[in-house]
Amino acid sequence: MRRSQISLLSAAAALVLAGCEVDLPGGEITPVTVTVTAGSSPALPATDASTPRDSPDQIKLRSGFNRLSASIGAPVGIAVAPVGGVADPRLQFGDQSSHVAWSTIKVPLALAAQRAIGPTAAETAAIVDSDNESAEHLWAALGTPAQAAAAVTGILREGRDEETIVPEQRRRPGFTVFGQTVWALPAAATFTANLRCLPGGRPVAALMSRVASNQKWGAEIMPSPTSTAVKGGWGPGIAGGYLVRQIALVDHSDGRATAVAMSAVADSLDSGVAHLNAIGNWLDAVLNQLPRGRC
Repeated sequence: MRRSQISLLSAAAALVLAGCEVDLPGGEITPVTVTVTAGSSPALPATDASTPRDSPDQIKLRSGFNRLSASIGAPVGIAVAPVGGVADPRLQFGDQSSHVAWSTIKVPLALAAQRAIGPTAAETAAIVDSDNESAEHLWAALGTPAQAAAAVTGILREGRDEETIVPEQRRRPGFTVFGQTVWALPAAATFTANLRCLPGGRPVAALMSRVASNQKWGAEIMPSPTSTAVKGGWGPGIAGGYLVRQIALVDHSDGRATAVAMSAVADSLDSGVAHLNAIGNWLDAVLNQLPRGRC
């Protein structure tokens, strides 16, 4: 490669990383297996030979999460990324099946609607109360189903989620179109890590810090962070069981933050919430070992 070409590539890399500060050890990207039968988006890329191996600290974290998962006795998974950091999370543990988003997708939906029609009471209710009727109002405000799907997918792309596609047609009778978006944990963590860095993203994240009691679980129960902002999602499986999910921003005392996406497949909503609470307790115990950054 010519020296001029190398200089151009270096300049491009500098532009991508400008404005971000991260503290991020090396790690591996776990291949994702799509198991949802209600439609799916493409899986994230599998690990290649250039991906760094786990650091000793990451090996300890993985072992700890594996012990937690074994004690829970149900499929649970987590992906973690530094706020304002690189496109892919560096910590991915446990079940990485690509499940539907349920109400966690209301976060990019709220941002898309805020840009289209400004802040509204419906936006607040969709995030704080996870109100489906309000979320449907936001969806309708984005135009036709195709236009709405494109708008929310566009927000995901801005948040460096390059894989997820929001559907424009109802995939499951009785449930919202957008709620059946298949959203892999690594992709959800990546978007959440970049939410505050997007135009209009901070007000949406602020709403996530005010969630009602129906979402005060998972990362929300952690006592050590200076603050947390969360959005939960939950719903019945197609063949039984219950899926409970959460995306979260965890603020540290040094002014930096960590993004988290977690999920549990359980027998009921209550048991799924209990599983995510167990993950929240584990996160609190390893708080100082989590990657963190800022926009």
